[in-house]
Amino acid sequence: MSVHVPVLLEEATDLLTANRGKVFLDCTLGGGGHAKRILEKVPDAYLIGIDLDEHAIEVAKENLKEFEGRFSIYKANFRDLDLVLREEGIERVDGILFDLGVSMLQLKSDRGFSFQTDSPLDMRMDTDQRLTAYDVVNKYPERELERILREYGEEKLSKRIAKAIVRRREKKPIETTGELVDVVLSVYPERLKHSRIHPATKVFQAIRIEVNKELENLKTALEKTPELLNPGGRLVVISFHSLEDRIVKRFLKERQDTFKILTKKPITPSEEEIKVNPSSRSAKLRAGERV
Repeated sequence: MSVHVPVLLEEATDLLTANRGKVFLDCTLGGGGHAKRILEKVPDAYLIGIDLDEHAIEVAKENLKEFEGRFSIYKANFRDLDLVLREEGIERVDGILFDLGVSMLQLKSDRGFSFQTDSPLDMRMDTDQRLTAYDVVNKYPERELERILREYGEEKLSKRIAKAIVRRREKKPIETTGELVDVVLSVYPERLKHSRIHPATKVFQAIRIEVNKELENLKTALEKTPELLNPGGRLVVISFHSLEDRIVKRFLKERQDTFKILTKKPITPSEEEIKVNPSSRSAKLRAGERV
């Protein structure tokens, strides 16, 4: 039933379950693709799933219904993974998985994650939170907008785009993804408009990261993992852009007293997987084992 294709499915779940653990924490449950594979591979495993997106949770429940009694799901931010385990009455687990980025469920929603369809500027993974992409685009000062586009989007034209956004919103608020794309395209030189990556890609990434505080939440969550893993327990993280990958790489490198690094170089999707699922092309998997 899930429309989301799990990225690096076998690689991630093989690494996670290789220690023959019994209790696993999926911090980014999504449609339940990785969770389902873990429960299939380890017949006596118990899985705790976390997600912020209520729609994703409903899809995951449907996808996992054959494993009734072997999993529990929490609507929570993965930065609170320790609180979720406390609620579950579990001190430590044998594997923790993060599959970062946006799921196909979110990209196909009408919440403004994708610039392929014209929809309201929202971008909230948790629809209960107040801050939206509309607020970032229409209310943030120009200098702050420029910083977000530069730092979170690694956008070379951040200054010009921020200036163009402020100029446009002075006439009327920018309300939809289509309107934001128009502003970005108005700044881009003609020769760069038709490159492989759409000119709005980095802008949308940057605003989404700001709305959902993705990098801060990832740092917070990773710092908590050593205390929550049993010795021999595995940490597996799939990231989709250089900012996330850098955080994961640095964390594992700095914590070599706690983690044995299992991936000297990140694992990336095969050509076959990229052919079947083009959105997997930027994925990088890193893993460590609790010593």
